[in-house]
Amino acid sequence: MRTSADYLSTLDDGRVVVVDGEPVKDVAAHPAFAPIASAIGRLFDLAADDTNAMQAIDPATGAHVNRLFLPPRGPEELTAYRQAVGVWAGETHGWVGRSPDHVGAFVAAFSAHPEAFSEERRLRANVAAFHRRVVENDLYLSYAIIPPQVSRATTAHAWEGDLVQVGVKEEREDGIVVRGAQMLATGGAVADEILVSCIKPLQEEDAVFANSFTVPVNAPGLTLYCRRPYAPGATSEFDYPLTSRFDETDALLVFDDVFIPWKDVFVYSDVAGLRRQFFDTGAHVLGNWQAQIRLATKLRFLAGLARKVAAVNGVDRFPAVVEKLGELASLVSIVESGVLAAEQTAAPDAQGLWRPGAQSLYGAMGLQSEVHPRVIAILRELVGGGVLQVPSSSAELAGEKTRADMELYVSSPGVSAEERIKLFKLVWDAVGSEFAGRHQQYELFYAGAPFVVKGYAYRNYDFGSALESVETFLASYEVKR
Repeated sequence: MRTSADYLSTLDDGRVVVVDGEPVKDVAAHPAFAPIASAIGRLFDLAADDTNAMQAIDPATGAHVNRLFLPPRGPEELTAYRQAVGVWAGETHGWVGRSPDHVGAFVAAFSAHPEAFSEERRLRANVAAFHRRVVENDLYLSYAIIPPQVSRATTAHAWEGDLVQVGVKEEREDGIVVRGAQMLATGGAVADEILVSCIKPLQEEDAVFANSFTVPVNAPGLTLYCRRPYAPGATSEFDYPLTSRFDETDALLVFDDVFIPWKDVFVYSDVAGLRRQFFDTGAHVLGNWQAQIRLATKLRFLAGLARKVAAVNGVDRFPAVVEKLGELASLVSIVESGVLAAEQTAAPDAQGLWRPGAQSLYGAMGLQSEVHPRVIAILRELVGGGVLQVPSSSAELAGEKTRADMELYVSSPGVSAEERIKLFKLVWDAVGSEFAGRHQQYELFYAGAPFVVKGYAYRNYDFGSALESVETFLASYEVKR
């Protein structure tokens, strides 16, 4: 099992990660990436500790491996999978959206359904071999599966310019050469490899862009352009407790004639094959179940913040506040219940992969774009101006001349100024900082635009029995003549 030291030692490998116009010399040491790299490292340490029940016996080798990279093959394995996801999500309190188990879940499901991949060019065998590589090397994968937003009205074949979305420039005997860009590689700067594909529906004219492959982050010709990192602006852990630990970097990938050997290609010039890899394999269900487990953990954390703020402010018995906390409890319970219901309604597919129940999963997921903003809004209401009237930094608590004012004017009954400021600084980092703003946008579009996600819920709901109930009732009465 990989440890934090193992993982961190691999990041200084010549990868080209650009911030403020300049390549970062050492990602693991750079203030923009060191905190999230350390957080990911701690996840590997948790998995390597066999007391956390995150390990399973690899059926292929008999070795102890991370169970989150294996496809669950029974109800007990599915439960153990949920619990293992919970260990990692609990470590980050749900604030790391692309931890290694997310894309790992997709690859595990790919491996369970080799028939979804073409036998041409040994693509099917490539998927199996890649899964082996992930399992045996405990790899951290990110993915970039969305085209750049050049035009959302058309697909890439209609765009001006040659290969704006990443596509095949040249086919060679030993592989392909790709050029163009793809987004949104969250965590890509500190990952081992990136799965590059396209979940946006393409047209037959887009075949040159209809590929799926993996690429090492340090591949020659690959550049990662990161959005503004927030961690370097975190003046201290006390003032920015979330930003200083969990700022994932989102990146645009630019491929300047990057060579991809055939062994790393899974879908090639196959529009229908892109859809099969996500949906026929069960990857979309398993990967998004992991995401909902993570989201439930995060929402529970936000609910805990709201409850503590109400108690510190001494308003937790006011009927109006209890109503808000009750609404908060209801919203969080919807997501938690969806996770458990998906587990309880899970069933094996034709290849023996236990798929979480799609109706329950997508039902909860379809409300993510409404539940998360509402939870944030309730927390904002309960905290009020308290997050605005905190000192500029922890220096006011440390300074001899200013600490007395803090103790007198920024404390609460039974709560010291330091405790109160610490809490309200945390709340601000959850609802109002740049880090918080990015998370609100991120959760809103986590699984796609809201209309896309609700489309999943629509297609996986049993409207047949609902309509049958209506038709049966309609047939039970008629006009009296």
